[in-house]
Amino acid sequence: MFELRLLAPEAAIEPISDALEALDALSVSVEDADAHTAHEQALFGEPGMPVEREGWQRSLLTALFAQEADAQEAARLLALQDFFAGSQVLAVEAVPEQDWVRLTQSQFAPVEVTPDFWIVPTWHDVPVQARHSIRLDPGLAFGTGSHPTTLMCLRWLARQPHLQTARVLDYGCGSGILAVAAAKLGAIDIDAVDIDPAAVEATRSNAASNNVTVRSGLPDMADPAQGHYDVVLANILAAPLKVLAPLLCAHLAPGGHLVLAGMLQRQEAELQEVYASNGLGLQVVDQQDGWLLMHGQRGL
Repeated sequence: MFELRLLAPEAAIEPISDALEALDALSVSVEDADAHTAHEQALFGEPGMPVEREGWQRSLLTALFAQEADAQEAARLLALQDFFAGSQVLAVEAVPEQDWVRLTQSQFAPVEVTPDFWIVPTWHDVPVQARHSIRLDPGLAFGTGSHPTTLMCLRWLARQPHLQTARVLDYGCGSGILAVAAAKLGAIDIDAVDIDPAAVEATRSNAASNNVTVRSGLPDMADPAQGHYDVVLANILAAPLKVLAPLLCAHLAPGGHLVLAGMLQRQEAELQEVYASNGLGLQVVDQQDGWLLMHGQRGL
């Protein structure tokens, strides 16, 4: 396996990527060439919404090829194209043989939610200071505990004494990490729903491996999608959170807590406006890396 590494300005990212795919690259990745420096730029976006920018001012493109000759030929052909102006070939190098399983595992260390609550992959020991822990490995469904939105939801759950005996709904459950966390922290009646069947199965599997009981299914299933809850969690994105506002608010019991994540700082006001029109005031209670956690409570 050989990789072709290129440096390109923002305007050239899309045509170069398209050309690499046409030249039979096995994969093409794009990252900020200034990552981990003072010039690093954060880019945010979500499906169906216009992006702020197409890419970084300076991007590092890495294309994988099966043969060195293919990578060299791709570099030669790209250099002849008008759209390659301002770009440069950095290197064509062999990709060393690696134990990809170990490499992947090394990227997932235990995640500290609070000093006594941890998310721990199965190949790691549980930290000695952990009073509560969730065993969770990366999978097809979103939610390992490392993303800021998931971590903020977990922190909120860990700090709520009223979870004892609470009825909880995790809407858009992904891996089921929030539902499992609620069970670990004392909730006794937990429903988790998602539009993705893979997420439903992941939630069931993760609940079983953590020895907790969580009902999981698609949103239209009769039981989990009905009734009122003491806590409703939705860690998705701003656009579906706006669409789901009437449904999520309707599921709140008197005094119930609504916890929303997946919105960016610039989307705060629009979420507050939508939920206010559904009778619920939202406030920002946590933020991390440009992401917000918003909370509202229904009156008694």
